[in-house]
Amino acid sequence: DNSLSREEEIKYLKNNGINLKWSKAKYSINKGLWGTSVGGDETLTSNKKLPSDAYPSKLLKQDEFDISLSFDKGEICAINGNKHSPVECIKKLSLICSEYCIGRDIHVGDTIVGIKGRVGFEAGGPMVIIKAHHLLEKHVLTKWQQYQKEQLSKFYGMQLHEGNYLDPVMRDIESFLKSSQINVSGDVYLTLSPYRYTLNGVESDNDLMNPEFGSYGELNKKWNADDAKGFIKIISNQNKIYQNVTKSK
Repeated sequence: DNSLSREEEIKYLKNNGINLKWSKAKYSINKGLWGTSVGGDETLTSNKKLPSDAYPSKLLKQDEFDISLSFDKGEICAINGNKHSPVECIKKLSLICSEYCIGRDIHVGDTIVGIKGRVGFEAGGPMVIIKAHHLLEKHVLTKWQQYQKEQLSKFYGMQLHEGNYLDPVMRDIESFLKSSQINVSGDVYLTLSPYRYTLNGVESDNDLMNPEFGSYGELNKKWNADDAKGFIKIISNQNKIYQNVTKSK
């Protein structure tokens, strides 16, 4: 209510006998299930980076660690074959990733009042889950399912961030998102290393990258050269018409 700055708050606490490590208090650290945000003087600029010690986790592991994440209809359900609730999976994976300092980054976003904000964050578990889930989707969703989901997801996230959760369009989008996850089940294999991770591959009964139907860059079993020639003529037909109609303009 009094529009106090962080410095004024610290001064008030000092004057009232609250003794803490104030050098650390110059950063605003807010921890939640889906990650930890870190704000300070550096994030009020467009070019300065946060120092490593501003983040809550410390590097404890050096050796690479292979890990598998299992998904059932889009939701994470197991780590290395051990089943847990989605919330428990997030907590356990976040703890593992924090020992490698995985998931540090800077986010720049737009507020509803038009001001841009910049904040550091550490979200190892969520970032690994998101990227693993995305890789699995690439294998089990069609091209246009992926495209539409990406567009709607961005809009949904923006509306949610701006407080429009109760708009009926959100229920419509949720119906699409739920439907899109019916076949998103399987295992994703990763390697964790200090400050980074590598996606190695997936296994799924719904994998559309099935050698039965052909292999990219190799022999195709479902069509021949004549089929390809006909396909080229048909798919280019509208462009041919356009070029002929407009060539004199």
